[in-house]
Amino acid sequence: MGIYLNPGYAGFEEIRRDIYVDKSGLISFMNSLIGKPKPLVSFSRPRRFGKSYDANMICAYYDKSCDSRFLFEDLKVAEDDSFEKHLNQYNVITFDVTGFIADSKDTDTDIVLNIKQTLLEELREAFPGCIDDGEKNLGKALYAVVSKGNARFVFVIDEWDALFREYKDDKQLQEDYILFLRSLFKNKDTTSRTIAAAYMTGILPIKKYGTESALSDFEEFTMTEPLVLTEYIGFTETEVLRLCKQYKVDFDDVKQWYDGYRFEEADSVYNPNSVIKAIRYKRIKNYWTKTETFESLKKYIEMNKDGLKDGVILMLGGQRVQIDIDTFQNDITTFNSKDDVLTLLIHLGYLAYDQEKKEVYIPNQEVAEVFRSAVKGKKWKRVEQAISNAERLLEATLRRESDTVASALEAVHEECSSVLTYNDENSLACAIYIAYYTAKNYYKIIRELPTGKGFADYAFIPGKDTDKPAMIIELKYEKDADTAIRQIHENRYDGDLKEYFGNLLLVGINYDKDAKGADAKKHSCVIEKM
Repeated sequence: MGIYLNPGYAGFEEIRRDIYVDKSGLISFMNSLIGKPKPLVSFSRPRRFGKSYDANMICAYYDKSCDSRFLFEDLKVAEDDSFEKHLNQYNVITFDVTGFIADSKDTDTDIVLNIKQTLLEELREAFPGCIDDGEKNLGKALYAVVSKGNARFVFVIDEWDALFREYKDDKQLQEDYILFLRSLFKNKDTTSRTIAAAYMTGILPIKKYGTESALSDFEEFTMTEPLVLTEYIGFTETEVLRLCKQYKVDFDDVKQWYDGYRFEEADSVYNPNSVIKAIRYKRIKNYWTKTETFESLKKYIEMNKDGLKDGVILMLGGQRVQIDIDTFQNDITTFNSKDDVLTLLIHLGYLAYDQEKKEVYIPNQEVAEVFRSAVKGKKWKRVEQAISNAERLLEATLRRESDTVASALEAVHEECSSVLTYNDENSLACAIYIAYYTAKNYYKIIRELPTGKGFADYAFIPGKDTDKPAMIIELKYEKDADTAIRQIHENRYDGDLKEYFGNLLLVGINYDKDAKGADAKKHSCVIEKM
């Protein structure tokens, strides 16, 4: 066993001892590619979404220097016809690029050269007499090893994109790195004979030059197009429900905080790190670590390209924003539009992407808390103030102080709307969501909840640990708040709200866009107890 060559199964064994969800089906997928023209996979996901866990699992399965059967025989992959054929049958080369970056910073050495030399040294030590002393080409060295009758190699590269993130302005280093990867995986004379499969993971998709991938031989799966690997992005709802039952954690709370990533192939995907911590510590909270990606979030959303700030405000208000993901160059420096910034935020996990509607949105309460932290500063002063005042606004609503509520909503509506969108109904809906931002701590907030004969614009359904009343908020344009209240009475509210009859507040809000003079932009509000 070595550090980078055939590291054994210790890493995956540690993972199996912890709270574990079986993702070994990913191995079955990798096995299905071996022997085919493109057994090279790039699977990018955000931080804390289980990338390193999968890398350890794949290494443990293929590594011929150990017998890892006991770690897999109770998992899904053991039921696959390919399980026995490929178990512990290959030489594995694995490395985390961030480790080489750290070493190079300490020693001031060339990172790409350091990777090549380090791997060559381990190969020479493990396979004496196979590689010529003067050989400096890693691909040729691998070929020399296999041509002497040794097993082919499986490559597992973690944080493959770290160079593009750490050295985002060093174009020469990036080009050298891409050329190194191409020399390994695109050599027609040696690659297919020496490399059985490769699994590469990181945060960013493979760098694009124009419209072409820099490593076109890789089958690529990303947060915008995960395809058949969707269930391996994170935890599915079925898996989370099973964990909650096993460890006696309230599933509804977990869903409210961590659900929200939607894909055509899977309706609900959860951040694995957050779910595991919530289960381990029996506490629902924001576990999104403030890593480099969080610090970058603040910088990206302050760029305000093409009115990006307006889009962020809309999403903070529970709305969605249209996006074109095709122009993104898969790096963190090439931003030609707000769509490029928003696409990056999808890959960083801060936004979810609706593939069918081509819209982005903040996926869940945990990520919303991260955005709330990110908008603290002078450029977001009034938005931050609105969120800070949300608790007082909620208490004023519960006390049925209609004038106070109307005035507060006017202020938030003014800040959260540009001149062009002020009179848009979604703008007022966004303002209401931000104005009641902290209500999420006590309520499940549903927009357009089916209620009897109609729809409530917003329904606030109390959590199980609060004694606050349920609320229905009805929005009206160009009418009056009394009309909104009448509409609530006319609809026979039942279903999710029926159990709250007798402890239900009706809130009618109106804004007349055609009002002039002193009444211009003035909001009215009526609050009744049902």
